[in-house]
Amino acid sequence: MTAAVFSIGTELTRGELVNTNACWLAEQLTAVGFDVVEHETVDDDQKRIVEALQRLSKSAKVVICTGGLGPTSDDLTTAAVADAMGVRLERDEASLEAIKRRFASFNREMSPSNAKQADFPKGAQVLPNTQGTAPGFAVNMNEARCFFMPGVPGEMKTMFSDHVLPTIAKLATRNSYQVHIRTFGLTESRVGEKLADLEAEEPSVTIGYRAHFPEIEVKVLARGETASKAETTARRIAETVRERLADAVYGGRDDSFAGSVGQLLRTRGLTLSLAESCTGGMIGSMLTDVPGSSDYVLFDAVTYSNGAKEAVLGVSGDTLRANGAVSIEVAAEMAEGALRVGASDIAVAVTGIAGPGGATEDKPVGTVCFAVARKGSPTLTHTRRLPGDRDRIRKLASYIALHFVARVAVGKELE
Repeated sequence: MTAAVFSIGTELTRGELVNTNACWLAEQLTAVGFDVVEHETVDDDQKRIVEALQRLSKSAKVVICTGGLGPTSDDLTTAAVADAMGVRLERDEASLEAIKRRFASFNREMSPSNAKQADFPKGAQVLPNTQGTAPGFAVNMNEARCFFMPGVPGEMKTMFSDHVLPTIAKLATRNSYQVHIRTFGLTESRVGEKLADLEAEEPSVTIGYRAHFPEIEVKVLARGETASKAETTARRIAETVRERLADAVYGGRDDSFAGSVGQLLRTRGLTLSLAESCTGGMIGSMLTDVPGSSDYVLFDAVTYSNGAKEAVLGVSGDTLRANGAVSIEVAAEMAEGALRVGASDIAVAVTGIAGPGGATEDKPVGTVCFAVARKGSPTLTHTRRLPGDRDRIRKLASYIALHFVARVAVGKELE
């Protein structure tokens, strides 16, 4: 069963917004057994919307469309659908009353322009919107069942899950299963090399890769006579993937790298303190984005200046003058200071030059020094030269710091 994802909006074609809706929808469709054969994006132009709808509805069995259902003059999706079908628009009084009630719940009066959101092509099935003012709708067009939803991600996801997915799931043949494996520490090319022969060994399996800096996600998609057989195959091949990628694997589709490190700390009953310079609190933010992180994160000091390093963490002025702020000696004293002040089991420190300025001949942009201190153990240090611009250096440094925490937590050396 084939499906197409159709996105409408000038803000998308101009690059003003990243089209996260299309990615999310494609994953949902693939998960229930559809072959997603096309992604189409057009601007807010009625003629181009009509042309795209006519083509997509002849080439796919299901078309999922987002965007263009708002109250403004550039929201043209509903009119374009009616045009493509050769029918008139009809007002749905129940939808209009629902829109009025939503405005009233916020002590606001509905603007007259919002009334157009209750207009639908004749014969359309209305899809209620519990998160916003724009209802969706569904129609049959050519060979396809077409669904139209708002472009606001929260509204779209709720509508899709509540009203679209239960309908289309019956149409797809569930003979596929996909496993997501998230990794950090290997390049995409290296991951590909390690898994290069798997598809040849198992023709029913497709290995996909998604690079999301600095992670690589591996997707194992298997097809079989039944969904159960496909799942068995996918899980078997996924286990081989995990064995080959070894320590680079940290979790599955819904896991985060910081969450996996946090779970390791929680499982082992360990607590963590942080001392950050060039990462500017990014490590702490990654950790505390995870609910329950207060179980193991005790302290995070963002000490950019030398004075702050001395006053907050007790870094020696002599060490700073002799070695400079970006040095393993300073990183070690930062980690030891964080361990002491935070009264934790482990502390990690990061100091570096993220650029674009601040570099010297012997310490170019991308030079980052790490240190991990643990109660009763020698402090471990490491220096890396990281590639990329300021954002990439800071993000990669944050990941490496957490990677080092995980290694020390299980009694390993830094690498």
